[in-house]
Amino acid sequence: MRKWQVTGLVFAVLLAFSTVPGGTQDFPKGPINYMNPFNPGGEVDIAARAMQPYLEKNLGVPFVINYMPGAGGALCWSKLAAVKPDGYNIGGFSIPHIILQPIFMKDVTFKTDDFVIFSIVEYTPIGLAVKKDFKANTFKEFIDYCKANPGKVSCGGVGKFSGHHFATLQFMKLSGVKVNYVTFTGTSQVQTALLGGHIDASFTNSTLLTTSKDQIKVLAIGSPKRMVQLPEIPTFEELGYKMYPRIARGAMGPKNIPKDIQKRLEMAFLDTTSKPEFIAKMEQAGFVPQVMGIEESHKYLDMEVKEHLKLAQEFDLKKQ
Repeated sequence: MRKWQVTGLVFAVLLAFSTVPGGTQDFPKGPINYMNPFNPGGEVDIAARAMQPYLEKNLGVPFVINYMPGAGGALCWSKLAAVKPDGYNIGGFSIPHIILQPIFMKDVTFKTDDFVIFSIVEYTPIGLAVKKDFKANTFKEFIDYCKANPGKVSCGGVGKFSGHHFATLQFMKLSGVKVNYVTFTGTSQVQTALLGGHIDASFTNSTLLTTSKDQIKVLAIGSPKRMVQLPEIPTFEELGYKMYPRIARGAMGPKNIPKDIQKRLEMAFLDTTSKPEFIAKMEQAGFVPQVMGIEESHKYLDMEVKEHLKLAQEFDLKKQ
């Protein structure tokens, strides 16, 4: 995943939108309800709050953020798939969560292809951190400790069949160690638990690692190259582990939303995410900003579907 050249992309969308007949001239007439699948303070929320003033200016109506945490996001996405497809109810998402949960969670009622993705806004590489007083100070020491204490190291993450869950599974498979995966409903809860010493470790997002690096020990990061925000932290690849876990996020809605309204929403998100001040704010918080419209976002989704189904087969995962 890379930062996209945005000027031509945004111009093309604006040009296409200007040629759409009727329909969107009356949209939106009222508030846009943005369904957040996680708790306040998490990455979906941070991005939504950062976009909110720009989207309200672009759309000319309130952009209202509502929280629906539960089941690693599945509760919200099941509800979002069933709303009236008129563009007034949209929501945040996380990849790979929306890929994995319909396949492996029994009570999930949505499918990945129930949605149209208007825009992928950002992604966060996943890294490994431990609490400040944990005995290991390096990635190798962490592995050695886990081998000496199989199943005793608690490792937190957001939900099952999520990016954090898969990063933990991939680590265990590659290293041959076993940790105890502990689930939370949002990144802010993981952060509280790790800072408070209630869990030993976490495969968690670069945002948490960036903002809390002085209060925890960050051992490795899943980016292809070292992050500008964490220049002293080695990548998993540097340490001999070819794993590049990350979570991509953005905005989506029911796929049957009329095409002209889809384009109107796509334009609003692209206009927002291409602004230099928005990009700078996201980078400062530990995100890797993206400017991707509907077509580019679905190409990325298709690529991630193939990759995660391959990993799931390697992990021999069963429906739960």
